[in-house]
Amino acid sequence: MRFPNKETVDRIRMEYPAGTRVELVQMDDAQAPPAGTKGTVLGVDDTGSLLMRWDTGSGLNVVYGKDIVRKITG
Repeated sequence: MRFPNKETVDRIRMEYPAGTRVELVQMDDAQAPPAGTKGTVLGVDDTGSLLMRWDTGSGLNVVYGKDIVRKITG
């Protein structure tokens, strides 16, 4: 897996600041919450992955370039 550059990580941090609500679209992991699960972004690590607290109690992170979420607005 190729890691994003600093500019990309900074952009992701601007787009998904702590407290941003998201909905899971796709995650390829046996422990993944089901698609449609909502959660809150806790932060973004240096690899561009979203550090998560899912409403189900899971803390599985959203991996940059692999998993898909969408922002929940309003």
